[in-house]
Amino acid sequence: MNEYIALTSNADDLPSLFVNTTQPLHSLLSTASYRIRAVTQILENLAMRGDITSDTVVLSDFALLCCVPLRDGCDVLDVIARRMDAEPS
Repeated sequence: MNEYIALTSNADDLPSLFVNTTQPLHSLLSTASYRIRAVTQILENLAMRGDITSDTVVLSDFALLCCVPLRDGCDVLDVIARRMDAEPS
């Protein structure tokens, strides 16, 4: 595995955001958890609201707002899984 892996959520073909795959597993897990929990909190708060009206552009922007940190968290979880699979039993 490469030492640095580009995040899927990079905005263009020349990535600038990477995951350091050599970080301790607890640090990687904390990073992934933070991003996933942040989006979960936003969605839970939204679910508790009453009637919400929005146009398509707002909903599209909101979906992107949620997708970026979720994708980052999933990318880091993938690194953790690869590292754990590579460790001897």
